Amino acid sequence: MKIKEIIAYLESLAPLSSQASYDNCGLIVGNSENEITSTLICLDSTEAIIDEAIEKGCNLIIAHHPIVFSGLKKITGKTYIERTIIKAIQNNIAIYAIHTNLDNYRFGVNYEIGKRLGLENLQILSPAENVLCKLSVFVPLDHAEIVTNAMFKAGAGNIGNYSDCSFEQNGIGSFKPLENANPFEGKIGEISKVDERKIEVLVSTHSLNAVLNAMKTSHPYEEVAYDIISLKNKNQFEGSGMFGFLPSEIDELSFLKKVKETFQCGVIRHTDLLKKPIKTVAFCGGSGSFLLKNAKQIKADIFITADYKYHEFFDSENQIVIADIGHFESEQYTTNLLADILKKKFPIFVVHITGVKTNPINYF
Repeated sequence: MKIKEIIAYLESLAPLSSQASYDNCGLIVGNSENEITSTLICLDSTEAIIDEAIEKGCNLIIAHHPIVFSGLKKITGKTYIERTIIKAIQNNIAIYAIHTNLDNYRFGVNYEIGKRLGLENLQILSPAENVLCKLSVFVPLDHAEIVTNAMFKAGAGNIGNYSDCSFEQNGIGSFKPLENANPFEGKIGEISKVDERKIEVLVSTHSLNAVLNAMKTSHPYEEVAYDIISLKNKNQFEGSGMFGFLPSEIDELSFLKKVKETFQCGVIRHTDLLKKPIKTVAFCGGSGSFLLKNAKQIKADIFITADYKYHEFFDSENQIVIADIGHFESEQYTTNLLADILKKKFPIFVVHITGVKTNPINYF
């Protein structure tokens, strides 16, 4: 199996187009055409991770955080980033990063956090906007089912927990083939009227090209009539952060203790406790302070994230408890998530979870 096969599957779940503008997801080092021996999964690519990959015979590293965020002008080994890249290239080890696109994936980083906390009815805290469109296509009746199924298979027609969703309406289409046309039916220079079906499906912009290709390939007409309309609708299955509900209320200190034990936190930095039970929990793996307003809007009792700055804690305004559990701590189970995803899809493929702790922060 080649590296590109692993990449294709991961990006079918968490497409690169869903990453944040500042990010650098994707294949950073290596040749996607290389055959894979085995893979090592980690949060951060470091020299120690490369050493571990060499020891375990892995030639693909899948990391959550990109080793390169901005361009490198020189690679001389002066920084850990340069040394890591040099060692990877020297040992023919590919490095692939799946960062904010995995954060924004409905069953990605935050979903794993929610499961670990035992939360129910998990939902996206800040659903993505401007990532949906409506595709309408006109098809002769006897090909309508073929075209519709092809679009579904390519990723169209998903609405929340439902798939294969469409709206269909019958009508009459007219056309006149011109001199150089090669019509499926009708004659050159004559107007034809055909019983057709208008098929409308919802499509994520990330899969629009694939859906259009499937639609055109399965359509019998030489020239396909279709419309694409951008939608303002929010995509409830893509976006930042999540929230969920505890099966039953729990007091604040007991819940913080549960969080501390679950994520093995050295410390939890938090705002004043409000002396009320915890039921609704909002959270975001990594740096999530930008989502506090969303947590307040859904009236969460607590917001769990990382990398909070001193003055940002004041923004709780005694309306919500802010709990900073640490960046590494909040994302540490991403390795388990990725391992489970790959093992389920490629059961005979060897996947290793790193045994190296890459957290640069220690607690005294």
